[in-house]
Amino acid sequence: MNANTAAKAENRANAIALIAAALPGFETLFQEAVAAVRQKVLVDGRISSARLEAEQHAAHGLSWLATYVTALRELKAYGERLEAEGRYGAVEDYALRIGAGEYAAQIFGGIPMSQGEIVRLPALGLSQKAIAAAGSAAVDVLIAEGNTPENRARFVALFSQDQGAASIGDTGLDETLEAIRSEMRRFCAAEVTPHAHEWHLENEYIPMPVVEKMAELGVFGLTIPEEFGGMGLSKVSMCVVSEELSRGYIGVGSLGTRSEIAAELILCGGTLAQKEKWLPKIASGEVLPTAVFTEPNTGSDLASLRTRAVKEGDVWKVHGNKTWITHPVRADIMTLLVRTDPTEPGYKGLSMLIAEKPRGSDADPFPVAGLTGGEIEVLGYRGMKEYELAFDGFEVKGENLLGGVPGQGFKQLMQTFEAARIQTAARAIGVAQSAFDLGLRYAQERIQFGKPLIAFPRVADKLAMMAAEILIARQLTYFAAREKDADRRCDLEAGMAKLLGARVAWAAADNALQIHGGNGFALEYPVSRVLCDARILNIFEGAAEIQAQVIARRLVEE
Repeated sequence: MNANTAAKAENRANAIALIAAALPGFETLFQEAVAAVRQKVLVDGRISSARLEAEQHAAHGLSWLATYVTALRELKAYGERLEAEGRYGAVEDYALRIGAGEYAAQIFGGIPMSQGEIVRLPALGLSQKAIAAAGSAAVDVLIAEGNTPENRARFVALFSQDQGAASIGDTGLDETLEAIRSEMRRFCAAEVTPHAHEWHLENEYIPMPVVEKMAELGVFGLTIPEEFGGMGLSKVSMCVVSEELSRGYIGVGSLGTRSEIAAELILCGGTLAQKEKWLPKIASGEVLPTAVFTEPNTGSDLASLRTRAVKEGDVWKVHGNKTWITHPVRADIMTLLVRTDPTEPGYKGLSMLIAEKPRGSDADPFPVAGLTGGEIEVLGYRGMKEYELAFDGFEVKGENLLGGVPGQGFKQLMQTFEAARIQTAARAIGVAQSAFDLGLRYAQERIQFGKPLIAFPRVADKLAMMAAEILIARQLTYFAAREKDADRRCDLEAGMAKLLGARVAWAAADNALQIHGGNGFALEYPVSRVLCDARILNIFEGAAEIQAQVIARRLVEE
């Protein structure tokens, strides 16, 4: 090893060491913030829902602080793993320096919860003394020498040389998972990416041959146990697949979500007979499921759900309305959340039905008695189509009450939230990566004032921050997936991954469009689609505000 190489290796090690040295201060700051927010929302020694709602700025700010501290912790762990395996190089080093330096600076200067909402530490109830105590020489160096113009320029110069790379920096995954990634990338390159923009512009369904090919690749049975016809793979593998498919087109990546949610519901809450009947069909793609939960006047307030199911003989008869239902026309089964006991308030009277239906078409969307619907036209997230549904005596077999016991619907649904939010975070990474790919390519090819756009620092800076934040969101998401694979409670980690991933995707799409300038605003350019697709990520599977509220409640209750 020559002197120059040794110096670079030392610097890279110091990047990890700086984060490690800065973390204790941030961890202490976070714990003090939890205590401070807890005092804001306590009434007679107990958490008050009314106070938690009134203190949303502080409570949600706590959620973002927790997300940042967890992200820094995972960046350190990621760097240490790669270093131990001899896989930690200059690209990873610059990503860590820039990402950790920027997040550290934002913790002290203000964390953006959205474009116009910045949370600062005093708003959480932290004193200047507590804030100052979190500082250290390592924090000062991390901020001063992390996200600098020089580091951004070197980072961009390095990754610009390798456009064919699957990701910016080592993902930290093993060869098997990277082989799965490569297979999904090849599939998207051949079957998805060349056609995605046309599907979007024409508001067309993803063609069934593409869906069938996904089934052949095992996408729909990825995490279903082998005993029920699936591949029995990890949630991390699900992240890799969702990420790469969404990088090609979010609609394709989201087809897997339908099966993931249905399979998780049946695995966690179904009877053995229901598992044996439905899981092999979901895994093979023979049956396409959709989730039917949301109602026009409830949104995230599922306790107010009104769609009812009444048992008449051997069937349940369903009456009511649902909205924002994805891919219902071509679905074969609906996991349908209904109120089976009107005398039980809130969540207690809810049950889940496995509602069978024939596949429809644009010409005849719902060829079954008791079910009608109208399409909701949307900006993005196309390829599956959104509908509002009306049930008027729609029949569901009695044997298709999930678990065979009424009143368990909300509990069964809650069991799916961790996996669904991890999968959504992975989709967000894929959308962010797609935006980055488009932005980088355009910045390299577009010549202005005699040189490519990437030669201008403001353009290169956007790409540098995109790349660093995608790496951070990816590592946070993989961490949540590993926790799920270890069968540990991970609603906090899953929520944080989804919260950050959605923000990163939107920022990446917005910046990629800005790099395109006026061309980005033209429908013919794919980046216009990616911007529309990115916007939904902060809304579905728990809007950002709801997600932050859930995280905050967990933090202050512990």
